[in-house]
Amino acid sequence: MEITFLGTSSAVHTYTRNHPGIILKAFGEVMLFDCGESIQKQLIYAKISPMKISKIFISHYHGDHILGLPGLLQSLNFRGREKPLKIYGPKGLENVKNAIYSLGFCKIDFPIEFIEIENGTIVETEEYIIKSQKVKHNVTNLAYSIEEKKKPRFLREKAIELGVPEGPLFGKLHNNQEIEVNGRIIQPNQVLGKPRKGVKITYSGDSRPCEEMIEFAKDSDLLIHESTYMSEDQDKAVENFHSTSQEAATIAKYSNSKKLILTHISPRYTDSDQLLKEAKEVFKNVEIATDLMTIEILSA
Repeated sequence: MEITFLGTSSAVHTYTRNHPGIILKAFGEVMLFDCGESIQKQLIYAKISPMKISKIFISHYHGDHILGLPGLLQSLNFRGREKPLKIYGPKGLENVKNAIYSLGFCKIDFPIEFIEIENGTIVETEEYIIKSQKVKHNVTNLAYSIEEKKKPRFLREKAIELGVPEGPLFGKLHNNQEIEVNGRIIQPNQVLGKPRKGVKITYSGDSRPCEEMIEFAKDSDLLIHESTYMSEDQDKAVENFHSTSQEAATIAKYSNSKKLILTHISPRYTDSDQLLKEAKEVFKNVEIATDLMTIEILSA
């Protein structure tokens, strides 16, 4: 899985930080999480074609998270997109759709499916599962998790012992299909090891610390959490329903996450070193996202 941060600021752009947007490349797909202003230009800088985006996930409807969406959709149409696009978001997405289609002389000819979601599984394939969870903000905000489905190890020697010839039958068993060998039924569980956990990535959107976020992020390989404020501005974090860097680190600690990346940084902080220092007092494996930063999360 490869993650590129297109924007890492909060409500206001800075010289170095764009409005929020995160690209995930995984499972042969390109997915976008949140779509702030200037996302199109950030995609150019990151050398990622917007035409390859298959799904867009919106955490909530504050402007810094969605105002890039109308322009992106119209640009996709100008470029002749024909491939369908799915857009997921909390209740209210239908209103966003209507607003986009009524802006200017908006013309979109390719199919777009706008899907309003709540808590639970929203996408599931043979390779991955994506879930959403309402967390604590001053409007409805959804956190998202993406988890790889990893097959159990195939016990080759055990299969041979049971008389299974090497070849296509191995693949059927590994794909959880029973087979017949010399009149005998071989079940997949006879030749498969214990279930294996795949890579899990969790993204908070905007949120105050809450038990729901801790539980949702449990055992994440990577937690991407908003960190709008430093501890000295705790009162502002509470007032505006955001998190400090130490609070984000506490979520990472209690959710047993392996790595934390802080994003959604307030423009009041021209030097983010102090936010990082405060977070590391609570959780060591942490870094602060910068625009166009790309990281790769490898399967175990």
